[in-house]
Amino acid sequence: MKSFLFRLIHLPLHIQIFIALIAGSTIGVLFRLFPADPAGFWFDPMTWFADGSVTLGQVFLRLLRMVIVPLVATSIVSGVASAGDPKNLGRLGLKTFAFYMASSTAAIFVGLSLSNIIKPGVGVDIGEGSGISADDLERPGSLGDILMRIIPQNPVNSLVEADMLSIIFFSLCFGAALTRVGEPYRERVLGPIDGIFHVMMKLTGGVIRLAPLGVYGLIFRAVTTMDLEFFAAIGGYMITIAVGLSLHLFLVLPLFLLFLTKRSPKHHFKCMIDALLTAFSTSSSSATLPVTIDCVEHKVGVSNSITSFVLPLGSTVNMDGTALYECAGVLFIAQVMGIHLDLSQQILMVLTALLASIGAAGVPSAGLVMIFIVLDAVGLRGEQVGLIVGTMLAVDRPLDMYRTVVNIYSDSIAATVVGHSEGQIGDPREADAL
Repeated sequence: MKSFLFRLIHLPLHIQIFIALIAGSTIGVLFRLFPADPAGFWFDPMTWFADGSVTLGQVFLRLLRMVIVPLVATSIVSGVASAGDPKNLGRLGLKTFAFYMASSTAAIFVGLSLSNIIKPGVGVDIGEGSGISADDLERPGSLGDILMRIIPQNPVNSLVEADMLSIIFFSLCFGAALTRVGEPYRERVLGPIDGIFHVMMKLTGGVIRLAPLGVYGLIFRAVTTMDLEFFAAIGGYMITIAVGLSLHLFLVLPLFLLFLTKRSPKHHFKCMIDALLTAFSTSSSSATLPVTIDCVEHKVGVSNSITSFVLPLGSTVNMDGTALYECAGVLFIAQVMGIHLDLSQQILMVLTALLASIGAAGVPSAGLVMIFIVLDAVGLRGEQVGLIVGTMLAVDRPLDMYRTVVNIYSDSIAATVVGHSEGQIGDPREADAL
């Protein structure tokens, strides 16, 4: 028995999640067929200690929310402030951020368009008791209202209240200001922040390692409380995300490359294949970074002075696939809840997803942590929302792998575009000869 548990614990995380998915689904189906215990007491160990008021899924979702504020704040400050020479945040930084904002915005609109066309969550009956109506949601009056919401009056208060839009904005400003501060003050401030960021990466990884337990608890609850049509909708949601990522990877990003550099998208894809395969297998932009740099420098031909700035920054703040997933995922949740998000709410969602993708750390399943930021921005909260997010987590691994591929490919095209504009890239004919 001990040997079996040892082998189970040391299986890859995505296999553990798959096992938890099967176990939670199977036990949930049996429970529906033979409902001996209305509260599911014997099938969810957390209820043994909390009189049925707390479940495994709720504990796991709370742990995910626990890491959001410190992870996002330190990730952005560390990423922006570590850009190196402050001059890089001038012309070079402006070009880099402009491309990242443009590509992420395009990804978001691809995801939103597909979700509004396919509508994978429409018509799903999840039963009574969601506790949310359209009147409860955030409704920004204008773009001016959104702007005022982003700029914090008191950053400390924003941290306490977990006002993520304000936190992200202040972190970007703080990180940029750090690059303008001379030594020794810059290192005195950046050193501890960078240390906290790496600690939060470890902590987030530890929380995500608990995903099999959370998935088991959430899937068990979902199977026992929701109709089977909800799980068919999850299939539609997966198809929507996959199609959106494919369109962005094979159509939108190549068009950026073609129009901005006149270089061959086909050749660029061939140059990046090693990095894309690494991204697919690791689901981590940070872990793939060395391979990305090698491919962009030695195969695409971009100079080291460009790649050493653009690519590390991109692995922290450029998350096209994550941005697409967050917006499409939140819209799917709203559709399942039977709530219509109007234009102003979708604009708020776009802006929040854009900023949230900047704060998404380059670790597996970080996008799932960030989706709570977008959900909170439009006021989607509650137990039913948690169950839907948990079910999305259960099927997230292949989507997460694909999202990382899109993120890495976008980083590589950003470096190519910036290198081309700065005249620090090899001739395309020379690259074709490699």
